[in-house]
Amino acid sequence: MKKLLSLTLALLLTLSIAAAIAEEPSVEALTATYVTSPLNIPSIVDQEYRIFEETLGVPVNYAEITSGADQTQALASGDVQLLYAVGGTSIILSAANGADIKVLNMYSRAPKAFCMYSTDESLDSPESLRGKTIAGPAGTNLHELLVAYLAEGGLTLDDVNYVSMGIPESKAALDGGSADVALLGGAAAYNAQQQGYHLVADGEGRIKAIIAVCVTQKFIDEHADVVDRIYAAEQAIMEKIDADPEAAYALTAQYLDLSVDAVKEMAQAYDFTLEISADDIAGFQKTADFMAETGMIDAPFDVSQLFVE
Repeated sequence: MKKLLSLTLALLLTLSIAAAIAEEPSVEALTATYVTSPLNIPSIVDQEYRIFEETLGVPVNYAEITSGADQTQALASGDVQLLYAVGGTSIILSAANGADIKVLNMYSRAPKAFCMYSTDESLDSPESLRGKTIAGPAGTNLHELLVAYLAEGGLTLDDVNYVSMGIPESKAALDGGSADVALLGGAAAYNAQQQGYHLVADGEGRIKAIIAVCVTQKFIDEHADVVDRIYAAEQAIMEKIDADPEAAYALTAQYLDLSVDAVKEMAQAYDFTLEISADDIAGFQKTADFMAETGMIDAPFDVSQLFVE
């Protein structure tokens, strides 16, 4: 009986979305973020086949904004309407500061894919990082990883020289010797591994590495039909990937200048399931609690307010 009810509800949801998509959309265009790193296969597949544009029925513009803080700022300003792949840390920081931001669904989870690399094998403990220059993107899962790792040794960001920069720039700084440690993910982390660089730490057991899809409550209230189309487009993207994963890996390899075997290996660390689970919500709360404890936000934050009711 429960299975029949579940199937009935799923069918009703599908019909509801289909009905909304059959009508003219309530927007004339949409701007979404486009982020390929660390290994955002769905974004790359959409970029190649323009699935969002086809499903929404309006022009979709893409903003290449890699910093989580810059992404949430663009959402708040109205320059971007859809954050397609933004880190949980950035979402919580934005909401805790009073911004209008809501999680529509999940994008990915991949704690092991977020790493700290060095060319110095003696950097093997939080204490060994004291006074060292560490490069990585602020307001991201990598930022949270660094803070979490330092906390294991009773250290904070004040004990290191943290320089905020993008993942490619961080890798270049490590290669060139201007950074002692780089916060890396995706292709950059894989290349560091292949170069024989020293893995200081990864996110396993330290962070949930949650990536989500966000809009504002204002957008939901004014364009509920477009929200339905957004989710339908995401489903279509995942169906495209699931139907031919080898093609998706090959496409990703082309976009990120990696071998197909490298993409296959890296993809094993990723879960791209769209639905928000109880574990995801718990992960958001764990991150929020951690951010409050370490001073990344001023006060405890209840993540239940992040989700669409």
